[in-house]
Amino acid sequence: MFGKRRKAFLVSAALVGGALLMTACQDTEDGSAPSASATDVPAADVSGADAAGADASKGADKGAEQGAGQEPDAKDGGSAEGSGADAGDGTKVPVQQACGANDISWSTRSESQAGGYILIMAKAKQGITCILPAALPTVAFGSDGTEAGPAEQSVGDAVTLSGATTAYAGVNPKTTNTDGGKELDSIIVGVGNEDPDPVSLEVGTITVDKPVVTNWHTAPADAVPSA
Repeated sequence: MFGKRRKAFLVSAALVGGALLMTACQDTEDGSAPSASATDVPAADVSGADAAGADASKGADKGAEQGAGQEPDAKDGGSAEGSGADAGDGTKVPVQQACGANDISWSTRSESQAGGYILIMAKAKQGITCILPAALPTVAFGSDGTEAGPAEQSVGDAVTLSGATTAYAGVNPKTTNTDGGKELDSIIVGVGNEDPDPVSLEVGTITVDKPVVTNWHTAPADAVPSA
């Protein structure tokens, strides 16, 4: 009887022990699952990656803004330094164009000094600034294109025309004492022999024989031609 009870007890103990062992295994498996879960750690890693990505994005945006801000300066600087002529010390001097006859408002008047001559007056048209070169005006007469020679021994200074500035040149159409010559009523004026647009100016009836012309001057008194 005692032996049967002991056997039953041992069987019961074995069953209880097996049940406890199974429960412990289940607890261990259930308890280790959270610690082995990757959800907590990646959450921290994802947060760090997001922060790093945000910083990188801000850095890229800042770099783009700086690049965009520098581009106009470089462009403006390039434009400013590229215009004008070099003065020799690194500075730039605005380059002005040479005058052509079509850049100028022309007029003439007859003068009685020095036996009579024609005063040519030249002003730049509105909005134009140009340079009359240090050379004789080209003055031609008649259909044969007779040109006036120099009335001065040396070439004068260049004259910059702008606004109200006026340049003057004097033409003596007849320097000979003979009765010969051509009767004309206009002269043709250009800025140099290569001027593509010379102008014809009415001067009244004149006799032309070995004409001469002065350089350009800024004062009419300096433009009186001598024979």
